[in-house]
Amino acid sequence: MQAWRVHENGEPGEVMRCEEVDRPTPGAGQVLLKVRATSVNFPDALLCRGQYQVRPPLPFTPGVEVCAETEDGRRVIATPALPHGGMATYALADGTTVLPAPEALDDAEAAALHIGYQTGWFGLHRRAALREGETLLVHAAAGGVGSAAVQLGKAAGATVIGVTGGPEKAAVARELGCDLVIDRHAEDVVAVVKEATGGRGADVIYDPVGGGAYAQSAKAVAFEGRIVVVGFASGSIPAPALNHALVKNYSILGLHWGLYNVKDRAAVLRCHETLTEYAAKGLIRPLVGERVPFAEAADAVQRVADGTTTGRLVVLPEGAAR
Repeated sequence: MQAWRVHENGEPGEVMRCEEVDRPTPGAGQVLLKVRATSVNFPDALLCRGQYQVRPPLPFTPGVEVCAETEDGRRVIATPALPHGGMATYALADGTTVLPAPEALDDAEAAALHIGYQTGWFGLHRRAALREGETLLVHAAAGGVGSAAVQLGKAAGATVIGVTGGPEKAAVARELGCDLVIDRHAEDVVAVVKEATGGRGADVIYDPVGGGAYAQSAKAVAFEGRIVVVGFASGSIPAPALNHALVKNYSILGLHWGLYNVKDRAAVLRCHETLTEYAAKGLIRPLVGERVPFAEAADAVQRVADGTTTGRLVVLPEGAAR
């Protein structure tokens, strides 16, 4: 079978190599998956660089989110068990973690549902307790993670403000349903949020970017607001001023979705049932920016690493319908 493998850490475009390898053999409790689509995530780039919290042994295959088919013919979504990731013909996964793929979504959309939308659900509802009528600010609103939060925020009845970089991404955020879109390249994010909320600020801020975006969040958050720290796509990890959180009376909430698979698996299953219902009703649909041929997987991961993409890039096996 074919697999993209990393033999040494570095930039994805330089260290990912397509190779002919043996089909992986499932270990205890694992299932073999025939990959139908692989969603590219920022952690794939961090894995290549050796900067992710999980460091699989070299060589490994990236790809942490797939839509696949089990040996008994079930169409599922899963987070593959590294080092046998999803950018290959076959991958492995823990049998207890595979979930049925929603019928309302095609393979590429289903592959992009699991991590981004579960992260959004737990971030907005479990951590931030987003309420109907509140104002939600989403950084990187046209990206794979941010676009999921926008749709989930609208489904929850929130007023959604999306922050993007550039007019093209701003247009995408408007199409997603944002009530207000701010182009951070052309506008003062904090000033626009304050004006739009009558000086109050945003009740919940969803931040997968870190760096300068977090600094804006601290200035734009409302009294008793909640900042959900999801990731650091900017490459810069901020150091929050806790005295500022004290005097302004807001909460800083960390979110590591993967822990729920260990700490509260039942909640993950309930979340998936809800997301499946939302997809069937048309309330959510993963934003697939591009469907990428398997031969271009390394370039796709590099573009996600560089922050130049809109929505999710999804890698499809050779011969798959685009």
